[in-house]
Amino acid sequence: MTLVMDTAALQAFLQRDFGQVAEDFTVEQADASGVTLRLRVAARHLRPGGTVSGPAMFGLADVAMYLAILSRIGPVALAVTTNCAMDFMRKPQAGVDLLGRARVLKLGRRLAVGDVLLFSEGGSEPVARAGLTYAIPAA
Repeated sequence: MTLVMDTAALQAFLQRDFGQVAEDFTVEQADASGVTLRLRVAARHLRPGGTVSGPAMFGLADVAMYLAILSRIGPVALAVTTNCAMDFMRKPQAGVDLLGRARVLKLGRRLAVGDVLLFSEGGSEPVARAGLTYAIPAA
């Protein structure tokens, strides 16, 4: 797939249009295979026991897929999540960031479908998997 927005453009979009969460995320990579997004894990992302909370992991998956879609269609701020199914498979490692690797599986005119694997930084096994569908507004 052809990229319309690269790593720098996606990060700038996040800063400009989603400043309320932009400080949590860094776009690590955007290429034909998808987008890798870093959640800079902070105390506010943890639940009792010191592990990353489910809502924080969902946020990473959702933003990663959103940016993967935008990398293909451009800065469409009104594209929205219509469905997400998430599997939590392992406890994330304490004290490290999480990486979300998003790939677009199908990109239509009105819907996009993809998946995201979440990893603790440095880990080889995913800690969670999400399948997401997005609605894309008419041009």
